[in-house]
Amino acid sequence: MDTLDKKILAELQSNARASLQDIGAAVGLSASPCWTRIKKMEEAGVIEGYTVRLNPQALGLADSVLVMVTLDSHSDNTLEKFGEVLATIPEVVEAHLVSGDYDYLLRIVVKDTRDYERLLREKLYKIKGIRHSQSSFVLRTLKRADLPLGV
Repeated sequence: MDTLDKKILAELQSNARASLQDIGAAVGLSASPCWTRIKKMEEAGVIEGYTVRLNPQALGLADSVLVMVTLDSHSDNTLEKFGEVLATIPEVVEAHLVSGDYDYLLRIVVKDTRDYERLLREKLYKIKGIRHSQSSFVLRTLKRADLPLGV
């Protein structure tokens, strides 16, 4: 990847709906070579897909909860099963295997505290192998940024 590719990626992160002409103009290329570079980055897996950013509050999902989870076991089977169950819970929007005192850090979106209590009771507490969990409600998001590309 060169500087032009990074500039194209920055443009796409800013507005994935921009036309090839607009992206090309912003980086100093015509549409055809711009499209060729984008296609190569898609094929290389640099660009994983295109999506839309939604406002959780506008969709009635006002609360984000960060949940730290410790499992009873660290066997491959336990980790795999835990991941499979998490994949079936739509409210879990991020799940990270982490180092430190906890095994996983989850980001969960819910309507409110009652909705979170329901999720705990009906879904999270039913997952086998959880030894301990700790929840923290996000009070305010101070920063949400695109990936740094160094351009």
